[in-house]
Amino acid sequence: MGLALGLLLMLQQPIVVDGHIDTPQRMLDMKTDITARLSDGHVDVPRMKEGGLTAAFFSIWVDARYGPGTAFRRALNLIGAVRALADTNPEVELATSADQVRAAAGRGHVAALLGVEGGHAIENSLGKLDSLYRLGVRYMTLTWNNGNDWAGSSTDPQRDGGLTPLGRRVVRRMNELGMLVDVSHVSDRTFWDVMATSTRPVIASHSSCRALAHHPRNLSDDQLRAIAKNGGVVGINFYPVFLDEHFRHQYEELRRRLKPETDAIRARYRGRPGESAFAVDNFVGEQADSLDVPTIDRLVDHIEHAVQVMGIDHVGLGSDFDGISVLPRPLKDATSLPELVRALEARGYADEGLRKILGENFLRVLTAAP
Repeated sequence: MGLALGLLLMLQQPIVVDGHIDTPQRMLDMKTDITARLSDGHVDVPRMKEGGLTAAFFSIWVDARYGPGTAFRRALNLIGAVRALADTNPEVELATSADQVRAAAGRGHVAALLGVEGGHAIENSLGKLDSLYRLGVRYMTLTWNNGNDWAGSSTDPQRDGGLTPLGRRVVRRMNELGMLVDVSHVSDRTFWDVMATSTRPVIASHSSCRALAHHPRNLSDDQLRAIAKNGGVVGINFYPVFLDEHFRHQYEELRRRLKPETDAIRARYRGRPGESAFAVDNFVGEQADSLDVPTIDRLVDHIEHAVQVMGIDHVGLGSDFDGISVLPRPLKDATSLPELVRALEARGYADEGLRKILGENFLRVLTAAP
């Protein structure tokens, strides 16, 4: 008897896992129906399927403006939007394990995973952390651009230190639950405190390489090696600001010039952070088209550097789709992922190694977390 068509397709096509997409804010704040093909943004279900994006961690991003009494509720509302998508669309399945991702792929469906971005979402409560896990969250980025009471951020000079005693308890509790500790966005001191505390593989869901672009959001070679030694995975971020120093300087100057306009956009959408961020990104992205936007080859440079430093078992993809204003040329959205695959193949990646980068490495750490 031959293999079922769904299983045959699953075995033929690599599973592609994106470590971080920022689409839930659109779904909640803008009531955007991502089951329909959209004319803007980077992600919707039809484009995920067209681009071969099997699974993605939908980012439960809690903006820094949310604090005690509001941050956890914001996370719950965003989770509710993703769960509603899976409940109402038979082509989307909520997944909490590698086996569930593979099963969804076998049925030709998209797997939606949950990752909280911003540890202030738990409002300093291990009980709230437990609740997030029960709702399906399988990683938490310990900080966003803002530090919190127990962990420092790479871009927050007011809170750039390491883990406090509570922070170490948070990491240990995540280990116990089987929730992956995500060190994207954290300060260097917090990073090393995490590596000294965690007994399970650690991830950086959407970070790039500091050796190629000296941005505080990127990881040094020592940090890459530490994650590899720990058994973890780094999802390489697609954002050109994190990929190329020349473009970063151009882009920062552009943002300074556009500040009056972007301030006006934020004022227009006051109280709606997801809609505000998306509108700003759209506006700035249009203006950035005249800059020296790096190409897909620069993204592959970062992937290849991480592979050289860490080994093939520890590198994945963390696009930051729907959370960034610009993509490397000629990428435009989730439908462009085959172009990235071809670029990797042109560098000599094939077969099992290519499958590891595209998704198998993230599935391995997801399996190792419980």
